[in-house]
Amino acid sequence: MTRITDPWLKTPATQSVCALIEAGGAQALFVGGCVRNALLGVGVSDIDIATDAPPERVIELARKAGIKTVPTGLDHGTVTLVADGLAHEVTTFRRDVATDGRRAVVAFSGDVAEDAARRDFTMNALYARPDGTVIDPLGAGLDDLHARRVRFIGAASDRIREDYLRSLRYFRFHAWYGDLDQGFDPEALSAIAQNLDGLSQLSAERVGAEMLKLLAAPDPAPSLAAMRSTGVLGQLLPGADDRALAPLVHLETQAGIAPDSLRRLAALGPVDAENKLRLSRAQRKRLEQMQEAASGLMAAAELGYRLGESGACDALLLRAAWSEQPWQSEWQGAAARGAAAEFPLTAKDLMPRLTGPALGARLAALTQEWIDSGFALDRKELLARI
Repeated sequence: MTRITDPWLKTPATQSVCALIEAGGAQALFVGGCVRNALLGVGVSDIDIATDAPPERVIELARKAGIKTVPTGLDHGTVTLVADGLAHEVTTFRRDVATDGRRAVVAFSGDVAEDAARRDFTMNALYARPDGTVIDPLGAGLDDLHARRVRFIGAASDRIREDYLRSLRYFRFHAWYGDLDQGFDPEALSAIAQNLDGLSQLSAERVGAEMLKLLAAPDPAPSLAAMRSTGVLGQLLPGADDRALAPLVHLETQAGIAPDSLRRLAALGPVDAENKLRLSRAQRKRLEQMQEAASGLMAAAELGYRLGESGACDALLLRAAWSEQPWQSEWQGAAARGAAAEFPLTAKDLMPRLTGPALGARLAALTQEWIDSGFALDRKELLARI
């Protein structure tokens, strides 16, 4: 018997939610990511509970127990119960009645096996009782999880046509949970390649969110390479080139700099981040800044002064990845020195002698001279140059 024993499982708030559902004569089973991650020994952020009780019954039981309810998705059987400030997403067992590649029409079910069969990957169809005992209704989830094998439930093409986002989720899950030495499931790759047209139905917001989650994985390069080979990358991000991604991941490790989704996205080259990924204005600005700085010749110290230490390191990592250069440890020191440097003059020091565009141009020129001197010119020397 497999059992999970994570601390989150035993918290009074979580156990009270399970207890109120079971007191009403229904099942309460943890499901999905919280079970999967607990078995893998990685952090659990969201607690999902599946039950055979309909959502109206869950709301009734929660209100009687004095627990706050939020009807987050009643049409799909989901109610969020907030106990001691902790959110628990409770969803009634479901089976799909109809799907169109984006949304599903569901019917509630009393059978956990039906609920498991409609999920995407076998490792996501694992459940656990409130005491931690793991249930594997399809008989494949535990083996696949322990083998780090990301596998669609049933026929891969059927699962993909139910929701085309699953093609992208496959690569994200493989990046986070798959065995890179074992490689990708040939059936999954074939099904994904045969269903590229469906990707056009996905919203840019959904694609952007999945891409950023994928790129945050420890090493997303193999997944991006597989996306390219199946045609997914070109379909979602025309013009994207993933060849610099593996070198970037290696350089990040060398430099001891944490992975960053936007930096890794920048490594793919110019992409339509607004229309294809619907990134925020701040994200797009940072993406463009990184790519512009990495494409130039500005030295590490100047990059540090103009972009800050973190922004300078982003640009230096990208530049090295694109040019296949090794990482130089002194770059970080130079970037830090530049970030800490303070230009000793202000516009007032040049007034009233200079005004308007002439003032801005001269101040910029003096700033550049100061940077080129290695930040060595002091205030007196700079004033003498006016």
